[in-house]
Amino acid sequence: MEEGHTRRRKPRSDGQKNRQHLLQTAKAAFGAGEIDIPLDEIARRAGVGIGTLYRHFSNRDALIEAVYRDELDKLARAATDLARTCPPVEALRAWMKLFVDYIATKQVIVPALNSLIGGTGALYADSRTVLKSAIDQLVARAVQNGEIKPDIEPQDLLCALAGVSTYATGPGWESGAKRLVDILIAGSRPAE
Repeated sequence: MEEGHTRRRKPRSDGQKNRQHLLQTAKAAFGAGEIDIPLDEIARRAGVGIGTLYRHFSNRDALIEAVYRDELDKLARAATDLARTCPPVEALRAWMKLFVDYIATKQVIVPALNSLIGGTGALYADSRTVLKSAIDQLVARAVQNGEIKPDIEPQDLLCALAGVSTYATGPGWESGAKRLVDILIAGSRPAE
């Protein structure tokens, strides 16, 4: 191997499993309101040592950011997977319902996100880019297939769902927001 070039090892499967389990455990704790949960408690609940946690996340901020980015990555992957496996309008509908779940997750981890030392500006800017790309792709596909009116603005669909989450934060708001997805889709269909 040439000097200055190092081969990057592929993460071991057990390491990836540990990382995912730590993310799930942290998400559950933050969602339960345990914003100040000690990192060693997250490691204990995940069934790993504190060294394993620090091997994946250098500090609390890195863990909080990773939880958020993991949820965002799942949503981005879902757009691609749904576009590949579902008819266009059904892919859009399914993704929008996943977007509601993403909003719900974001709401429960916002207190943890707000504790990030560097702030959330760059993190939220990245999420806007990812979300815009996903919804643009799905709407364009549905428009091309004639299932959605060509004048529908993808961003308007996201704003409608985000708006519902702002006003309806009580228990069960997600089911109402998911019903709204069906209303938005119906209103976006071309006239017959």
